[in-house]
Amino acid sequence: MTTTLLTAPAATVRRRRRTQRSWGSTALAVLFLAVMLFPVYWMVNVSLQRSGSAVATPWFPEHVSFHGYSTALHQQGRNLVTSLLVASGSVVFSLLLAAPAAYALAHFRVRFSNVFLFAILLSQMIPGIVVANALYTAYNDLGLLNSVPGLILADSTAGIPFAILIIRAFMGGIPRSVIEAARVDGAGHLRAFVSIVLPMSRNALITAALFTFLFAWADFLFALTLTTTESVRPVTLGLYSYIGTYVNDWSSVMATAVLASVPAIVLLVIAQKYVAAGTTGGAVK
Repeated sequence: MTTTLLTAPAATVRRRRRTQRSWGSTALAVLFLAVMLFPVYWMVNVSLQRSGSAVATPWFPEHVSFHGYSTALHQQGRNLVTSLLVASGSVVFSLLLAAPAAYALAHFRVRFSNVFLFAILLSQMIPGIVVANALYTAYNDLGLLNSVPGLILADSTAGIPFAILIIRAFMGGIPRSVIEAARVDGAGHLRAFVSIVLPMSRNALITAALFTFLFAWADFLFALTLTTTESVRPVTLGLYSYIGTYVNDWSSVMATAVLASVPAIVLLVIAQKYVAAGTTGGAVK
């Protein structure tokens, strides 16, 4: 009875301290989140203001105006479509090459596979300006300057190596018994890859596709180097052309930035549960 009376207050004190620490951690996390998201809020706030300087913008949109969005869609709508085409094409092209390559490196006995993987890692360390200058010379000879396929190929130089590394790491964990069972049932390597390996690698494929899309969507260097006219211009380059020494309409600039952020935000929200590589538990029955 005495032990119980002595222990109860101690448990209450420990519980109270845990609650206080929890509230403190929550408050600190909210503070950090507010600091990190403040630029996003200010971007949206300025985009909802009437055209004018961003210096005199109030903290809250007192008179909401969508003038900036209408101007941005009118002037940058074509650039948004170009970015969407380039990013989507880069995802398709990168996965078409990266998935079979990752499968071969993960489950086939490929000579010098470690050297090949090292070369992939090394390619990620090459500065983008070096690649862009080399591509400009080649594109000029091939007639790929100022073209959507040219930008797709250029942006895929960053997406393919990353996708190979991500997908190979996942496919290496797929039990060989699953693939061998498919082969025993009469499936060839291609059928086993398409019907068995790819569905099981969904998480890795979505992760690679997401980051490849973000790489291409946010690309500025290739767009600046490989396009010289306004006929093919991604939204990153269009936004850059907005900003000069004298900017009179910051609401349109920020509205363009908001519109350029929407696809990335939507994809991150939709695909966040697939970004983790996942497991293959339960595949072997």
